[in-house]
Amino acid sequence: MIIIRHPTEMTAWAKEQAGRGIALVPTMGFFHEGHLSLMRRAGQLADQVAVSLFVNPTQFGPQEDLAAYPRNFESDQAMAEAAGVAVLFAPDAADMYPAVFSTTVTVGKELTGKLCGASRPGHFAGVATVVCKLFSIVRPDLAVFGEKDWQQLAVIRRMTVDLNLGVEIVSHPIVREADGLAMSSRNTYLAPQQREAALSLSRALALARTLAAKGERSAERLTAALRDFIHSFQETAVDYISFVHQDSLQHVTEIDETTILALAVKIGGKVRLIDNGRVM
Repeated sequence: MIIIRHPTEMTAWAKEQAGRGIALVPTMGFFHEGHLSLMRRAGQLADQVAVSLFVNPTQFGPQEDLAAYPRNFESDQAMAEAAGVAVLFAPDAADMYPAVFSTTVTVGKELTGKLCGASRPGHFAGVATVVCKLFSIVRPDLAVFGEKDWQQLAVIRRMTVDLNLGVEIVSHPIVREADGLAMSSRNTYLAPQQREAALSLSRALALARTLAAKGERSAERLTAALRDFIHSFQETAVDYISFVHQDSLQHVTEIDETTILALAVKIGGKVRLIDNGRVM
């Protein structure tokens, strides 16, 4: 595995791979099994796997955890190499966003103005901009994203189609701990006593499926039941509980097979976790 730091060197490498398919796995590092599953999936689909490791400052708000976001480059390097990655692209922010940088990619509010976008203004503009830049730099044939952030996946798919970027977007299922907690780099923020509270998300998903199996279809009644359930755990505060269409992210009043339940919960007042899944 080679490590590339500068965007122009990354593009030069990509050009040298003419005729060999490239799969990109965009990440912010601090790898866990969820990231590695994306890398392995990419390796099944393309000749060469490129992983970007970049904690993107433009998707963090002023009061968010950019400075504290967990980092361990040496561990990430070893894990990526063991997963069969061909190149680890780890640029500096100054090279991705030089002083003269003045372009932002925005996707319409019908996708970005709700769920996480409602409480994180500017977040998805940062995501769309950096992913668009990564596609231009790495020039992949396909890119693999996890389904844990379903809204992000929808935004990237829309951007890719709207801008005719010609990159196939491949989604990969959520990877969970043995007890059901969705894997996330931010899980490292949880104090030991908060670990049980974090299970409120996956267990709320399970409760929604149980209620749906018993015939409940009202999003309003399900939301009320899930809110009470999540708040029965200590140190939890619901950011949102939303039943939305899998593609449009439009809120639904009655759930069906196309419905995604999306959750965001703050644990201990600081750690914000997300999860999602089908109910039926």
